[in-house]
Amino acid sequence: MVGYNVQVAVDTDHHIIVTHEVTNVGTARAQRSGMATKAKAVLGIEQLDVVADRGYFSSEQILASEQAGVTVTLPKPLTSQAKAAGRYGKQDFVHIPDQDTYRCPAGEALTYRYTNLEVGLTVSRYWTSACPRCPLKARCTPDPERRVTRWEHEHILEAMQQRLDANPNAMRVRRQTVEHPFGTLKSRMGASHFLMKTKRHVSTEMALHVLAYNLTRALSILGARKMLTAIAT
Repeated sequence: MVGYNVQVAVDTDHHIIVTHEVTNVGTARAQRSGMATKAKAVLGIEQLDVVADRGYFSSEQILASEQAGVTVTLPKPLTSQAKAAGRYGKQDFVHIPDQDTYRCPAGEALTYRYTNLEVGLTVSRYWTSACPRCPLKARCTPDPERRVTRWEHEHILEAMQQRLDANPNAMRVRRQTVEHPFGTLKSRMGASHFLMKTKRHVSTEMALHVLAYNLTRALSILGARKMLTAIAT
């Protein structure tokens, strides 16, 4: 089936669609940095705070956003096999910056061992030789020792998690903000959704839908008289 993936950036104050993009990429993971940068340019601001869902999680994209002046808040995907098996996850290991070590749940220090390039990311490995005699080993790892991986820009992900912990309602605000426009647009478009074919024509159709949606939002916010005055000027 030929399909299209629509990304939108919506402001939290008035639920206006700031910018959008039509792609034929099946996943959203590589789209967030570009969308955030476009929204920042449209708004004409130096710093932008963005909240996204876990489907947009990508270490490289988060780094690119931070470098572009975009502060990102989104949860990390729950892919830990250890947590799924009832064992300690990476979040249970505390990084000690001044010593560049990790403290495990048993209080042992996992020291730096080596750095390697994996899947395009520079990561370091940490572990301790105390694992074989640790009383918590069964709850930690079935391997000879528990190894913790740290990305060279891991501090950016840690700061992002701290923002999420400090604002537990962030994901609820995201749902209330960005899901409503999609629901409204799909309701207006009907069961067949896009009527056009090819990315160029679908992009034009989507732009018209976004324009109509934003006009109705502006009408609801300003009222008919103010809206007509604004259009006239």
